[in-house]
Amino acid sequence: MTRKTLVLLATLGSAALLLGAFGFQHLGGMAPCKLCLWQRWPHAAAIVIGVIVLFGAPRALIWLGALAVTVTGAIGVYHAGVEWKWWPGPSSCTGGGMDLGALSGSDLLSTTAPSGLVMCDEIVWQLFGLSMAGWNAVICAVLLAFWVAAARART
Repeated sequence: MTRKTLVLLATLGSAALLLGAFGFQHLGGMAPCKLCLWQRWPHAAAIVIGVIVLFGAPRALIWLGALAVTVTGAIGVYHAGVEWKWWPGPSSCTGGGMDLGALSGSDLLSTTAPSGLVMCDEIVWQLFGLSMAGWNAVICAVLLAFWVAAARART
């Protein structure tokens, strides 16, 4: 495959993952957690980098695309590990959420308490035993292969 084809495939892969995430959120009603949102930004960067490369940017920029999918894939691995309880996640979105024992009576009766908090350590969707974060990590490994092949391609 040519460099341009490989970059196009990598860019379209990140776009598909980002569109899928928005689909799950807006059409499927599955609000993202903090780690889910963190995984989106590097995909957006990879898309922008891919478009710039496709319009003739220097070949060295391809390595930035590889870095972007590596970052989002690493966040996906971390997030999947949090979901499977292999390691702790951010305290702001794991465990029981708010520590009810630390709240006063007026805090418990307050109507201004945060609502809609999505926990990072709960799997809301999975396919073949992998959550969305796990699939993000797996697919990012494939996208990384495309980026690296593009960087090494002669044409």
